[in-house]
Amino acid sequence: MKRSRATQLSLFEAAAVAPVQIAQPKPVAPPKPKPPKQPNYVAGHRERLRARFLVGGAEPLPDYELLELLLFRCLKNGDVKPTAHRLLEEFDDFNRVLSAPIERLKKVKGIGPEIALDLKLIEAATHRMSQGKVLKRPVISSWNALLEHCRVTMSHRETEMFRILFLDRKNVLIADEIQGKGTVDHVPVYPREVIKRALDLNASALILVHNHPSGDPTPSTADIDMTETIQRACELVGITLHDHLIIGKSTEVSFKSEGYL
Repeated sequence: MKRSRATQLSLFEAAAVAPVQIAQPKPVAPPKPKPPKQPNYVAGHRERLRARFLVGGAEPLPDYELLELLLFRCLKNGDVKPTAHRLLEEFDDFNRVLSAPIERLKKVKGIGPEIALDLKLIEAATHRMSQGKVLKRPVISSWNALLEHCRVTMSHRETEMFRILFLDRKNVLIADEIQGKGTVDHVPVYPREVIKRALDLNASALILVHNHPSGDPTPSTADIDMTETIQRACELVGITLHDHLIIGKSTEVSFKSEGYL
């Protein structure tokens, strides 16, 4: 069937009548923000700090720089100085950073589980090293090392800890054991358990040690009473209680030296 001329449209006419599709411009993505500019000291800072440590050791380094060196191991890039300062603001000094509970460490901005674990491993290594200087050695000839071991392991703790040093007949340290952990101002001590463990180890003498997180090693009435109770229990089974040491932040008290024993 043929259409009339009026109804027939040429290709050009049809194109003119058809609606024109106008291409919409594609949205342009905004430029990516530039990473924040690092402080001037960051460039080469890690190499310089490591070189200073290799030449002069840890002694001349402030606490925050020693912490930076440790943080470099887990935080491979970026500036770790703010994280080191946050740790010191939270825990006061280098030793308290290492002795802080792992859950508290992880609450500090920039400290994840891996870094917190690293810090606790370093603490454990220092404790093991100090213990190695006194274990299996006569207490009399290594008394200063023994005091230093107690300071390293206990003086910076936030809660009380009670430990016992077990000695043989020659006053050689045969065991160093933690017997209890407590709160900021109390640790439970059970004389029966103390004596039982001493008999298990065939110990002939004991030295009791606990810390005061307040930093003041002055014995409390409860400390004195507990010591007297353990002393009486020791006498019943023929064990000598040589001393009870209370470790403060910067000094310690010996019950024997102070006349309590």
